Amino acid sequence: MAGAFSHLEAALIDAALAAGVAILDIYEQEIDVRHKGDDSPVTAADEAAEAIILQKLSQSAPEIAVVAEEQVAAGNIPEIGDCFFLVDPLDGTREFIARNGEFTVNIALIKDGVPVMGVIYTPAKGWLFFGEVGVGAYRAEVMDPRVSCEVCNRQDMQVYQTFTGLVLVGSRSHKSESDAAFVRPYQIENRVAIGSSLKFCLLAAGEADLYPRFGRTMEWDIAAGDAILTAAGGQIVDLDGNRFRYGKVVNDDAPFANGYFIAGAGVDLQPGLDALKG
Repeated sequence: MAGAFSHLEAALIDAALAAGVAILDIYEQEIDVRHKGDDSPVTAADEAAEAIILQKLSQSAPEIAVVAEEQVAAGNIPEIGDCFFLVDPLDGTREFIARNGEFTVNIALIKDGVPVMGVIYTPAKGWLFFGEVGVGAYRAEVMDPRVSCEVCNRQDMQVYQTFTGLVLVGSRSHKSESDAAFVRPYQIENRVAIGSSLKFCLLAAGEADLYPRFGRTMEWDIAAGDAILTAAGGQIVDLDGNRFRYGKVVNDDAPFANGYFIAGAGVDLQPGLDALKG
């Protein structure tokens, strides 16, 4: 079944794979790390990947504005309408610097404040995740994109309702008292720590069930993962249980900054949300 934006699937994947080539070229060299105004790290790989994605998207969908992490950091915020792209050219820069392979390329299409399509590509591991809301989600493998952009071993992803033996996924470095309060009503069997937007991919693939985030993120960090998870049957909500929204150009923090959120795959999130309120 084709969706309203299915014609853009190939364009998003092509842009992500091309960015991955640039990232891998730099990954194999000595990495020069600088820091932005918010003290977050940035490398030549972030900038090279973003330039490629911007060029690719301008060719395939010139009518759609692109909000990209490094462009926003430089003060270049485009006018956005009801439809725009959100781009994180290298999510998990710290993982990239640590050379653990857990970094991703993220591109999402936002329509009326919610992600409707997203791609996440892990260049060092050759993993590709894609989702279009209302159509479906899948994972696949990519041969070395410097040799061939062939996508193979495609497997559809669909989450199923889960009650016990849950797997909690999160970051290695972001934990708080709120995490403990939220998970108290659930039977957590295992906890998995993984970097970048791969947390959403584990949820969509049925390899994890819950991802609470009580720390600062930006919209480009999670939009592609949101699209893929939602397309697979999961959800992401704010702490009031409402659908997470995007396009927050002006807010109390910084342009496109997120509030806290809960992502789930086939799990009733209400018990945890109630636990947060005491």
